Amino acid sequence: MLNCLKEEPDALQSANYTFKPSQDTTLPNSVDWRTKGLVSPVGDQGSCGSCWAFATVGTLEGQMARKTGRMIPLSPQNLMDCSTSYGNHGCNGGHMRNALNYVMKNKGIDSDKFYPYKAKVTGHCSTYRVLPWGDEKALQNIVATVGPVSVAIDATHSLIRYRKGIYHDPRCTQTANHAVLVVGYGTHRGQDYWLVKNSWGTGWGENGYVRMARNKKNLCGIANQAIYPVV
Repeated sequence: MLNCLKEEPDALQSANYTFKPSQDTTLPNSVDWRTKGLVSPVGDQGSCGSCWAFATVGTLEGQMARKTGRMIPLSPQNLMDCSTSYGNHGCNGGHMRNALNYVMKNKGIDSDKFYPYKAKVTGHCSTYRVLPWGDEKALQNIVATVGPVSVAIDATHSLIRYRKGIYHDPRCTQTANHAVLVVGYGTHRGQDYWLVKNSWGTGWGENGYVRMARNKKNLCGIANQAIYPVV
């Protein structure tokens, strides 16, 4: 479902960016955090505008797994039900930044297994980092050195019909309406790409993933609203 993201471009563009990439870091040519156990199975948001919740738990799961060595799928439903006072609107859209503010204040989030039947706080974060607006190099740096990052993209045009290959639609704008999770990057036959986890089920794209063109003038605004938690 599109239009599930309630954009915060003004807030993020004016933010004091809390991540500054090291100029001396040599990054690997490719990264796929699925192979390291930092990515949970692909979810399906159905007709509900909850992409923001899936993208938020995805980046939080990755950081928790990296810290503890255990992958525990977290509950997007918890965010949908409980973060409305932070500016989110359940199936009517929200934003990752609002969701992480809720997780910080709540001192955690429930696991997908136990919510809503048992109150069990599993994932938590102390703060979050906002990457520089539109900076694909910074996004590559943090994906390589930290883990999966939640981002916002324009999914208006042909993305919904994507099946395989590297996605590059020049009609894609910088205006975001959908939240996804960047879990890696690479190069195929000379073309750079981002490895992106979506929340449209495994029947969409490449088993629920899309390879989006990288270093193509910030295609679809993928580096405009990148954010990840510190746990």
